[in-house]
Amino acid sequence: MIEYNELLNNIILINIDNIVLFNLFLFIIFSLLFSLAIDVLFGELPGKIHPVVILGSIIDFFKTKFINIKNKISGLLLVICTSIISSILLLIIYIIIKNNIILLFLIFSIILSSTFSINMLLQTAIDVKNDLNDNIEKARKSVSYLVSRNTEKLTESFIVSAVIESLTENITDSYVAPIFYYFIFGIIILLCPIQFQLYFLLLVPMLYRLSNTQDAMLGYKTDELIYIGFIPAKIDDILNYIPSRIAGFFIVISSFLLNLDWKNSFKVMIRDARKCPSPNSGYTMASTAGALNIQLIKKDTYILGDNNKPIIADDISKAVQLSKLSIILFTITIIVLFIIIYVIL
Repeated sequence: MIEYNELLNNIILINIDNIVLFNLFLFIIFSLLFSLAIDVLFGELPGKIHPVVILGSIIDFFKTKFINIKNKISGLLLVICTSIISSILLLIIYIIIKNNIILLFLIFSIILSSTFSINMLLQTAIDVKNDLNDNIEKARKSVSYLVSRNTEKLTESFIVSAVIESLTENITDSYVAPIFYYFIFGIIILLCPIQFQLYFLLLVPMLYRLSNTQDAMLGYKTDELIYIGFIPAKIDDILNYIPSRIAGFFIVISSFLLNLDWKNSFKVMIRDARKCPSPNSGYTMASTAGALNIQLIKKDTYILGDNNKPIIADDISKAVQLSKLSIILFTITIIVLFIIIYVIL
């Protein structure tokens, strides 16, 4: 009788573990889908409550504290301090909401949606194209918010190039990378359940977004930022290494499905991706240039692709379609792989 009871208890425990695992599996997938719906339908959160704006304020605070340390250690100190403060703030939010599953799901999904930006990424490119059709001065002003180069005298072709470069470069850090790390950690917690697992599941893409924001704010080789920005820039390069290459290959696949020049997309990606100063940004830009049979040019920095045809405003629309399909295919692929791994488990 004792052996029977022990067996029965073991079976019950196994069933409970399986239910918990299945619930976690569903939470990971549906929170992503809901966060995607939030981003696509509503776009960015208001600036006053946007997590990335808050992260930017934290970075700016510690920048003022460490900027006078003329050593690369200043960047390391900034990374450590901003990571700790951001993690604590997220932990406080998690502790407040964790006992209400509906509130947890909603807040989790909203915060997760802030770690990527599909709507703004695509819409910004479309807006510049519309401005270009309306007035080139207006387009120059619009594109100045997207790129660091001087845009006051850019011709139409260079404006189009700048828009496509900005759009495709940001496929990686505006979506593919945070979701890549979200699912990687999702797999880890399915294999090895831990305390506060949903907190860490959300913390991972949030810390990626923190790193990316640090690079965007500090990762420049100016006299002011050359020391404090060095380590944040290198961390961002490391984190984007795999996602950028994945994103590049999805551009190639998407170009095939859209009847664009997918063979040239792959060829140019392999040939030109490393021409950019960044070790990662060239993969999506070069594959797009190849797919559209155009050249993307940043003066005195790089030339991606071949000058097979003039670059025109309509190429922005094609790049938007290509980017959109790449994001969709990546999302479907990573969810399917996640499901397969769960089934195998």
